Amino acid sequence: MEFAELIKTPRVDNVVLHRPFYPAVEGTLCLTGHHLILSSRQDSTEELWLLHSNIDAIDKRFVGSLGTIIIKCKDFRIIQLDIPGMEECLNIASSIEALSTLDSVTLMYPFFYRPMFEVIEDGWHSFLPEQEFELHSSATSEWRLSYVNKEFVVCPSYPPAVIVPKSIDDEALRKVAAFRHGGRFPVLSYYHKKNGMVIMRSSQPLTGTNGRRCKEDEKLINAALRAGKRGYLIDTRSLSVAQQARAKGGGFEQEAHYPQWRRIHKSIERYHVLQESLIKLVEACNEQTHNMDRWLSKLEASNWLTHVKEILTTACLAAQCIDREGASVLIHGTEGTDSTLQVTSLAQIILEPRSRTIRGFEALIEREWLQAGHPFQQRCAQSAYCSSKQKWEAPVFLLFLDCVWQVLRQFPCSFEFNEHFLIMLLEHAYASQFGTFLGSNESERCKLKLQHKTMSLWSWVNRPSELSKFTNPLFEANSLVIWPSVAPQSLQLWEGIFLRWNRSSKYLDEAYEEMVNIIEHNKELQAKVNVLRRQLAELETDNGLRESP
Repeated sequence: MEFAELIKTPRVDNVVLHRPFYPAVEGTLCLTGHHLILSSRQDSTEELWLLHSNIDAIDKRFVGSLGTIIIKCKDFRIIQLDIPGMEECLNIASSIEALSTLDSVTLMYPFFYRPMFEVIEDGWHSFLPEQEFELHSSATSEWRLSYVNKEFVVCPSYPPAVIVPKSIDDEALRKVAAFRHGGRFPVLSYYHKKNGMVIMRSSQPLTGTNGRRCKEDEKLINAALRAGKRGYLIDTRSLSVAQQARAKGGGFEQEAHYPQWRRIHKSIERYHVLQESLIKLVEACNEQTHNMDRWLSKLEASNWLTHVKEILTTACLAAQCIDREGASVLIHGTEGTDSTLQVTSLAQIILEPRSRTIRGFEALIEREWLQAGHPFQQRCAQSAYCSSKQKWEAPVFLLFLDCVWQVLRQFPCSFEFNEHFLIMLLEHAYASQFGTFLGSNESERCKLKLQHKTMSLWSWVNRPSELSKFTNPLFEANSLVIWPSVAPQSLQLWEGIFLRWNRSSKYLDEAYEEMVNIIEHNKELQAKVNVLRRQLAELETDNGLRESP
């Protein structure tokens, strides 16, 4: 298919662009295969370059021969284009609709993008499982790297290499995979060096109504326990939902077969519930005519902060089991690709100082989201504005980043990265020139040959010129476990995401710049103090030598 077939009118003059925080500007609108571009004849005016993949929905309206297209973006921005001529307006609208909903992944922009920067690091090879395993193997010899899933046959949503107990062979892993939903057998997610406890993750066991069991599964899970220790099974579904799953062939671990494990149910919502919550929240944030009561009731009705609280509470529970109880943990819901990953990731941010650094957080995203099989292609296909709802869209990754922001806000000196880093990751998950978030698992990414045909996001982010934008000036390495408050009073609406197109951040940005300047000035003064102290010490030494007989 040629893009030209979808572009009915490639160019229109005298189009007026309205967008947040900028004055209206008139210019020429051009459509390419991947971008909507508005170029003004005024040299000083910034052009608009908008990826079609960032467009969530469009509305059209007409007054006489003047047409207006309202473009609603996946990053919650709303843009208005006033187009002279009804036919041109209809053609542009239908072209945008076609180009923003391409069926084939290989027609998306990452396959056509060619970087204009020097590639210093190949991001596709920055966070390989072998490198992550080396970090564990220096601390323990009880785990091994298994290539049982080398051809993606055992589990289509797992990577080729996974970390499992050394005492469990590959044949046993194949049997366990047959007993777990989607073949997602328990694998190592995190090793706590302080006491040797671990977090594992998987999908639900296929116990069914007959209470089916698997000896190899029991052996694998018990292999994570130290002698005389108990473990915790954290199920991210309510007990009733887990019991209902048995009727469909799923279920949960029976106490009789897993006597050393205590099961805890912590209900975390999924799918359409989260999608509806996001829609309500964005709607409330976009409405400018609220009185206080209406705003607060709409915010409460969205339930968004309740979902944030549920996820953070469960992550804190998992971290407490590891660090305070000295007990290992297995976490799963139904598939183990959504709420499970939210909890395992956040628990590591609480427990592991490395996850709070820029490269450590990138490694976490790779390991616990991309390689672990979170279906980005499905979950991020649409955002808060699209009316044609599919059942698999959900802001799972956005909720995770919101939770990270809540912890960052409570511990502003413990994170190497800043809020802009989180916002950048969210934007690229929904629409990007890089191939990192394409596909829904490693198997799909291999078939698409992303490593050879697209550029990795990390190749761009990890250049010094970009890293400086995402570095937190307040950062001071903190080797301790951090315990965020999950009290309702401690949780706030993430204005940097949900209100950034409704309220100018000009004064906040100015305050941030002033803070950076103060910190830089402080460092300069500290350096001068150190030089003066050295000079003083040298003078005192010289005086002492002169005075000695």
